[in-house]
Amino acid sequence: MRIAVVTGGGSGIGAAAAQALAVAGWAVVIAGRRAETIAATAAGHPGIAAVVADVTDEASVRNLFATTVERHGRVDLLFNNAGTSAPEADIDELDLDVWNRVVAVNLTGSFLCAREAFRVMRRQRPQGGRIINNGSIAAHTPRPKSIAYTATKHAITGLTKSLSLDGRPYDIAAGQIDIGNAATAMGGGAAAGATQADGIRRPEPLMDVTDVGRAITYMAELPLGANVATMTVMATKMPYAGRG
Repeated sequence: MRIAVVTGGGSGIGAAAAQALAVAGWAVVIAGRRAETIAATAAGHPGIAAVVADVTDEASVRNLFATTVERHGRVDLLFNNAGTSAPEADIDELDLDVWNRVVAVNLTGSFLCAREAFRVMRRQRPQGGRIINNGSIAAHTPRPKSIAYTATKHAITGLTKSLSLDGRPYDIAAGQIDIGNAATAMGGGAAAGATQADGIRRPEPLMDVTDVGRAITYMAELPLGANVATMTVMATKMPYAGRG
């Protein structure tokens, strides 16, 4: 049995990934801060278990992975998915508290989870595993007035590349999936209108979030001798190149 940990697994992309992995035969542990949300996602899916965890809290992250190993003996996959955004703002109007919150969840949280996954994967037998980080189209091309989100997602690319390099001696593969306009509570607002590079708000196409789950499962199911370093999956007609 292959064992996966999915953070931010209570809804949206995390839930879609967890369900797709469970259908493919993985035992999945989903993590999130709200017990009722992750419990609802796990309900009706015997391959999915829920653990309350806050990715910004070091002790909570350690407990997540310790609990997973205690139940299943190992970790074969981390989908580092938990993330947050911030309201549109020019940099001179962005509160430090908002910046720190986005950095704490998107970057520090991803680091803490990757660190624990790496620790487990390096020491387990058979050795190794895979870490998939959730980047974003913003890891390549920002939206206007999104400096906190964009900076953290660019940093995820650096985290992924470093993990990919440092994981080689231990059969730990690392890749990044960059997702554009999935129909979720967080991403679905683009359908009502998103600010473009010219400052005008225009509706954007969405894609079904289940297609994201399928993409993540493809990355996860490769043998450790092969790796998708980066994958972009997006609504076909959404603005991307130059955000135009």
